[in-house]
Amino acid sequence: MRVLITGGAGYIGSTIASACLDAGIDPVILDNLVTGRREFAEGRLFYEGDISDGPLIDKIFAENPDIEAVIHCAALIVVPDSVADPIGYYRANVTKSLEFVDHLIRNGRTRMIFSSSASIYQAGPDHTVTEESPLDPQSPYARTKAVCEGMFADISASRPIRILSLRYFNPIGADPQMRTGLQLRRPSHALGKMIEAYEERVPFRITGTDWPTSDGTGIRDYIHVWDLATAHVAALRRFDELDTDVINLGTGAGTTVRELVDAFNRVVDRPIEVVEAPARPGDVAGAYTRSDLAHRLLGWQARYSVEEGIRHSLEWAALRDSRLEPADGAA
Repeated sequence: MRVLITGGAGYIGSTIASACLDAGIDPVILDNLVTGRREFAEGRLFYEGDISDGPLIDKIFAENPDIEAVIHCAALIVVPDSVADPIGYYRANVTKSLEFVDHLIRNGRTRMIFSSSASIYQAGPDHTVTEESPLDPQSPYARTKAVCEGMFADISASRPIRILSLRYFNPIGADPQMRTGLQLRRPSHALGKMIEAYEERVPFRITGTDWPTSDGTGIRDYIHVWDLATAHVAALRRFDELDTDVINLGTGAGTTVRELVDAFNRVVDRPIEVVEAPARPGDVAGAYTRSDLAHRLLGWQARYSVEEGIRHSLEWAALRDSRLEPADGAA
C-alpha cells in the first residue's frame, strides 16, 4: 500500500510516515518546508511544494499511480500565532485545503484522512468530549479546522471522495526510535517550555491559573505522538469498513499543567520551579477526549504514558541539534 502524506516533513506527519514504513506502507511525502524539515524526509520519496499547487499534485499521482489514500497533515498550528495572523491561518489551512481536495478529486482519489483537532469541541462540565459533543472552536486555529471539516462534509456529500477526520489534542514525545521529533528548538507548548526551563535552570511559567479545573490550570489530553501515528495507520487499514467520518484520538484522561509539571519532575534528575502568569491569547481551559469509538472501530488505544512522552521528548531534545541543520523551521 502507498499513501501520500501532506506535511509529511513536519513533527506529526513525519512520525506518521515512520509508523507507515514500520507497518509495510510506503509513504510519499509532500511538504513545502515552511514548518517541516528536509531532514525528516530523508530516505523517503519526497516532493517539495505546496498542497495548492495543482500541476505538482498531478505530477505526484502521475508518477505514483498506486497511491491508495491521502493523509492530510499540512497546516499551521500555533494558537497565539493564529490570533495574531488569522488571514494567514485561514489561507494556509482552509483555502489551500480546498484547492488540495479539488486536485484530489480531479485525479480520481477517493480516500483522505484529515488530521484534525479536538480543540473544535465545546467541553462538558467534566472537561470531557466525545464525537457527539457540540462544536465551539475558541481560536482562529481551531476555527480553521472546524471550517475544513464542514467544507469536507459538503464536498464528500456531492463528490466521489470520502474524508475521515481524526480529532486529537496535544501530541508529546518523539518517535521512540528517535528518527524524528519536534523540529523547533524552542517550541511554544507547555512541555517544550518546561524543557527550556529545565535546560536554562529558570522557572517554568504556568500561563493561566484560574481556569475551572481541579487546580486552576489548563487541562489537556497529552497523547504520545507515536500513539497518534499508529492510530492513523489503523485508520488507513480499516478505512473502507468504517461507518463514521469522525473519530477522536486521546488517552481518555486529562492532565492539568500542574500535573504535567509533577510528571516532568518525576522524570528529570533536577526538578523545575514554577511561577504563575496570565493566560495567553487564544488559551482555553481545555478538555480531554474519550476514545471508546477509536478502540471499537480501529482496535486502537493509547499505550504510552505521559511520563514516557516526557522522557522521549527529553531524549529528542538532547539529540535534536545533531540531527537537524542549525536553521530552525517554524512550529
